[in-house]
Amino acid sequence: MMAGLLSTQYNSTLSKLKLLRNNPALSVLTNTQRKYSSKDGAGIEYLHRSVVPTMHYQKSLPRLPVPKLEDTIQRYLAAQRPLLNEEQYSNTEKVAQDFQSGVGKQLHEELVALDKKNKHTSYISAPWFDMYLSARESVVLNFNPFMSFNPDPKPEYNDQLVRATNMVCSAIRFMKTLSAGLLEPEVFHLNPAKSDTDSFKRLIRWVPPSISWFGAYMVNAYPLDMSQYFRLFNSTRIPKYKRDELLTGDKGRHLLIIRRGNLYVFDVLDRDGNLIKPAEVQAHLKYILTDPTQAPSFPLGVLTSENRDTWAGLRKKLLDAGNGEALHLVDTALFCLCLDEEVMRDHIHISHNMLHGDGCNRWYDKSFSIILAKDGQAAINFEHSWGDGVAVLRFQNEVFKDTTEKPVVGPGSQPAAVDSSSAVCRIEFKLNEELKAGIRKAKENFQAAVSKLTIDAMEFKKGGKEQLKKKKLSPDAIAQLAFQMGFLQQYGQMVATYESCSTAAFKHGRTETIRPATIHTKRCAKAFVEQPGQHTVEQLQGLLNECSKYHGQLTKEAAMGQGFDRHLFAMRYLANSKGMALPSFYQDPAYAAINHNILSTSTLTSPAVSLGGFAPVVPDGFGVGYGVHDEWIGCNVSSYPARNVT
Repeated sequence: MMAGLLSTQYNSTLSKLKLLRNNPALSVLTNTQRKYSSKDGAGIEYLHRSVVPTMHYQKSLPRLPVPKLEDTIQRYLAAQRPLLNEEQYSNTEKVAQDFQSGVGKQLHEELVALDKKNKHTSYISAPWFDMYLSARESVVLNFNPFMSFNPDPKPEYNDQLVRATNMVCSAIRFMKTLSAGLLEPEVFHLNPAKSDTDSFKRLIRWVPPSISWFGAYMVNAYPLDMSQYFRLFNSTRIPKYKRDELLTGDKGRHLLIIRRGNLYVFDVLDRDGNLIKPAEVQAHLKYILTDPTQAPSFPLGVLTSENRDTWAGLRKKLLDAGNGEALHLVDTALFCLCLDEEVMRDHIHISHNMLHGDGCNRWYDKSFSIILAKDGQAAINFEHSWGDGVAVLRFQNEVFKDTTEKPVVGPGSQPAAVDSSSAVCRIEFKLNEELKAGIRKAKENFQAAVSKLTIDAMEFKKGGKEQLKKKKLSPDAIAQLAFQMGFLQQYGQMVATYESCSTAAFKHGRTETIRPATIHTKRCAKAFVEQPGQHTVEQLQGLLNECSKYHGQLTKEAAMGQGFDRHLFAMRYLANSKGMALPSFYQDPAYAAINHNILSTSTLTSPAVSLGGFAPVVPDGFGVGYGVHDEWIGCNVSSYPARNVT
């Protein structure tokens, strides 16, 4: 009964959520109405001391709904309509209807039954982990995205050593705040004047965790799933044959630092788990930055860019050669800090460097890496299987706020007079000829892959969110419409388009897909691109309004777990896990085409983030990272040679 009540109450009001969608593969929920309160007196160890325990709402979060099969089929066909001609659509419609009344009905019922047996999680969680961990392609370009930090507003604090020290200390403060249960819970406030107040927090903390979600819901606040957060620290993706594993521990007290392809570690926590003095962190980082050791001929990090089976085989050989302890240090490190030698020339250079870099000064398997260029330009590159960026963005926002508002060292700070040569350990690996050959090959493969990638960016300065809202148009809908128009103008067709939307409002929610290519965007794009001068201003405005309204509906459905992509994916996964023959629905060329996402898009706006980016998900695709700001719109677009990004 509780679940039924929860589902009914939730669905009746969640439609009010004006959720902003996210990054690439990335999937982040952001909004200016989400604030994190910092209580004074948090001290050096913590960012703040939340009145409400971090995981207070987790137990009572609503469960991700399994959509009705007929709704899924209807939404799927609506998304196929603009992509197919009459004959193709008629065939796809018949295949879909047969699926709905036949094998699909059976699979849906089994999925619902399975979901009811697993009330501790969501129906998509296990299949989604499996999809990521079973993928054998390199994580570089195919999965890991990046989000770059804005520069520190005080230019002298962008010095590489100063910023690295501040970021490491803020990151550890975040980790300690999280593990102590003192990090403010992640909540989407629709009425912050009521819910984001000290009085409400003092009240809600006494509501039992089993029903606390309802208390927040009563004041129009929606707590978000925080189950991914524990994977942020001491976490690594371990390559294994056929399917990788995630390793997360909490024993490691050391940080992994990479410079010139050399790997170093030092303890940032003392034996009692307290952060060492910031001046000591600064001293150890200075020691690493001034270490004269040359770049190794065989940098180990490049192996993490390999095909996963290849890397799994080479890792086994590394272990056999006696490198178990060295690898353990890497795997259990709190996180990875990459100190680069280059100065960033422009946005494009930043994108290439933070998305892939040179392959040698990275360990792409760590849950996340903070990358700091010579000029203090910084970014986070993260491994995607463990989470969708919700946790990473929160971390990035907190670190940016803490380093800019309460830096622990400044340009005049002196590093501590400590013996860094004994505190810092440079990791040495034992390499035989076979391993050296593997590293050489990995370097070649890496260069071949990244040399094909082109990135270009633009900033549209003639208006943004404010202007569009005045015209009662959805800013996201208009940005997506622009991508449809651009593609139509350049290639003369409509293609499968993917926009990521977070379902973090549900327990163990991941993402859902918004399908921005619709019959409305097709009609509108054709009117502007192929039929200039054939419509009145009023008619064109009407077409824009239709696009905006329908895109808003799709966004709302996706955020409520009512898209069609994850449902169809879960049923296919279920059929596969039972050893069934693949239903004909999944063999329809139209199903393959709509999942060959030529336009892969994701949006992100945050005071901490300058730009985000990712590679295309198919060889003939585009990776479109964009942000609609108050007065301007920014796009960061990637492609391979099959397409012209400029």
